[in-house]
Amino acid sequence: MADDDPVARAPSLALLALEMRAWPELGLFLATWPLWLAQPRGDGHSVLVLPPFGASDAITSPLRAVLRALGYSSHGWGLGQNLGPTAAILDGGPKRLLELAERTGRRVSVIGWSAGGIFGREVARHHPDAVRQVITLGSPFRLLLDDRYKTHAALFYRIAERWHVTPTETMLRSDYRRPLLDVPATAIYTRTDGVASWQWCLEDEGPRAENIEVDGSHCGLGHNPAAIVAIADRLAQPDGEWKPFRPPRALRHLFPG
Repeated sequence: MADDDPVARAPSLALLALEMRAWPELGLFLATWPLWLAQPRGDGHSVLVLPPFGASDAITSPLRAVLRALGYSSHGWGLGQNLGPTAAILDGGPKRLLELAERTGRRVSVIGWSAGGIFGREVARHHPDAVRQVITLGSPFRLLLDDRYKTHAALFYRIAERWHVTPTETMLRSDYRRPLLDVPATAIYTRTDGVASWQWCLEDEGPRAENIEVDGSHCGLGHNPAAIVAIADRLAQPDGEWKPFRPPRALRHLFPG
């Protein structure tokens, strides 16, 4: 994308300031716990949840708690802080996925928040037989490597680059020019994302790929009420079956439009 393309730039400072909403959004999540118990029950399959850049499994613990309450076997990645494409993460993530799939004999659903979703999509691309579906939360997977500083996480990314592996040819290619994933994919995003432009976070819609818009902040997507409803609905689909998301009538007010 050209440098004068608004999509190629980070969101406005006004949107960045609105990221403070993540805290009241967490309070709303905790206050509406009974709502989550009313969501479709799971079939017990494993769900691997990957944290956003700069965070660890601690930040995904509320989401994983909901998934356990709904009957899933939810797991963090166990790799500590997400520092981007380090050797430990590029090696350890696929191992974690394959370990869960082998242990249970079932395919694993992968949920990735922000940069965690970029990594989750690549794991699914290379190990589709082990992945049931991929759900991303505000993940700018369309972001070209050359544009990686055009988010409001750029400063922290520059600091972490000392630990990153040398970019491969695959990393240098634009992900959105490549074919759709071989597994169902759902991109949950918000147009008021204050960290990365929401346009970077969209799937090319297809027979088993869709985008779901929610209201809220980037930093609150892991406990956003509408996102939780969408995640629970997507995970509850029988293995091998897929249909587009339709919000429950009683909860349609949670979704824009």
